[in-house]
Amino acid sequence: MLDNLPALVAFDSIVRTGSLSAAARELDLSLAVVSKRLAQLEASLDVRLLQRTTRRQTLTDEGVLFHASVVRILAELESAEATLGQRRRVVGGLLRLGAPVDFGRRWIAPIAADFQRLHPQLEVQLELSDSVANLLHEGLDLAIRVGSLPDSSLIARPLADNYRVLCAAPRYLHEHGEPRHPAELASHRCLLNSGQAGGEWRFSGPDGEGVSVKVRGSLVSNDGGVVQAWALDGMGIALKSIWDVGDALASGELCRILPDYRAREAPLHAVYPHAAHLAPRVREFVGYLRERLVSAWRWDAQSS
Repeated sequence: MLDNLPALVAFDSIVRTGSLSAAARELDLSLAVVSKRLAQLEASLDVRLLQRTTRRQTLTDEGVLFHASVVRILAELESAEATLGQRRRVVGGLLRLGAPVDFGRRWIAPIAADFQRLHPQLEVQLELSDSVANLLHEGLDLAIRVGSLPDSSLIARPLADNYRVLCAAPRYLHEHGEPRHPAELASHRCLLNSGQAGGEWRFSGPDGEGVSVKVRGSLVSNDGGVVQAWALDGMGIALKSIWDVGDALASGELCRILPDYRAREAPLHAVYPHAAHLAPRVREFVGYLRERLVSAWRWDAQSS
């Protein structure tokens, strides 16, 4: 019956306005189109709905019964459209998002909780993993990514600046000395995230020249929080996001090493499968998350 929706609308307009020509004017269609739609409707039903003469038209008994049903159908469709329109404006439903473990625990979790508090009809499911999630396979609405993004069909929206720093606890530096050049890192105890493939760290020097060094992973974990805990415990040197260690650097729990050598930038992005017909919960959360992260930024890239 929905295939005949234009014909149902035309039939209702004919009945309400009293003629095919008046219906054509109301619908902004030609008289021929309105007449054709009525004929198609009667043919599909195999019943005459209107008795027409040169002077007047009247509903048949079948037409009276059918028009009553048509009025209810069109009212239901109008109500359904209104409901969907309201739903598009309401932040509700289930929001499933993924984020790296340490960053997600430290930053995304409290922001997501505040967002849910603002939108009580929303449910939030936060999946933390340091592996790159496949949004479609894992059913995620969006994911937070750190660093450069591989070419893909995903939509990426920048969230906030980010950079990585070499750091170690004062205790470690007191016992093992502080490296003065990236090449010296090869002889130090380094703390690696298992995603840092091959234990190779790359930097850009003061003159812009690239420097690469193969480091020894004395301790390796797939959890960034564990790597940071080891660094705080004086177990070695870590290469960490400023979002993870910025406060520890400010408090002196960690010291920045080789500040003149910069690791590759690692900006924060929100990624989602497509931009068309984006659910309000995703669109609103991404905007809210970006606003919160930008306001939380407090680290000068050149500071130690």
